Amino acid sequence: MKKLISKCPCCDKTLRITTLQCPECGMEMKNDFELSVFDRLTNEQYMFLVAFLQQRGNLKNVQSELGVSYPTAKKKLDDLLVALELASAEEEALLGEIDMSNLVVNHNSTDASEIIKSKLMACGGRTMVRLQRGELCEIFITPEGKFMCPKLIPYDFEVFDVIVKLLLNSPGYRAKKGNARAAKLGEPGCEENTAAGAVLLFMGKKPGESGLDPVFVLAAVLEWAGIAHNERGELALTQNYRSML
Repeated sequence: MKKLISKCPCCDKTLRITTLQCPECGMEMKNDFELSVFDRLTNEQYMFLVAFLQQRGNLKNVQSELGVSYPTAKKKLDDLLVALELASAEEEALLGEIDMSNLVVNHNSTDASEIIKSKLMACGGRTMVRLQRGELCEIFITPEGKFMCPKLIPYDFEVFDVIVKLLLNSPGYRAKKGNARAAKLGEPGCEENTAAGAVLLFMGKKPGESGLDPVFVLAAVLEWAGIAHNERGELALTQNYRSML
């Protein structure tokens, strides 16, 4: 049986179905049937969709299976969303435009900030990371060269260096994440030797003051970059990262 085609071979316009036939009894039904969005996919888009589903939405695995770069895989996903009418071409064009021409990065540095910037640049300026509870979260570089996530305010990339410095100076290269949402700086659960406390200090907060808690996202980014293990309640530097220092 031939695969259903969706484009006219003469003018490239979208075809419509006018007849349905039962192969068992020969019954025919004539009408004007519209192709579904799935029927209108190109072979390339269909194969990408199959790979994406087989890899359960893990774009990094899709990238490896198809033998393409991450930016190419991301572009294919964006095009697929438009083809399935789950996003507009204008929205995807706006999301995909990240100007990194003025972003300065040292690709040979062992600083967490530079490693993460470098990896984000390799992904076209944006990617998805998995939070400790399994939820996916988008991260990207702002036009001003800051780290950004829709769940957070923009942060200087040096915030990652602050957390890594804390881990390097902690016993076993691990420290508690802390919780700045439930406690103020210096209070139990948000001491200066926790990641949340260290970030508040970096943001200019003083003991007794409160602030936002971005550690649940920052910890996921550190794990995505291979710098730290994002464990329940704690962060720990990876052996691989420590060997680079």
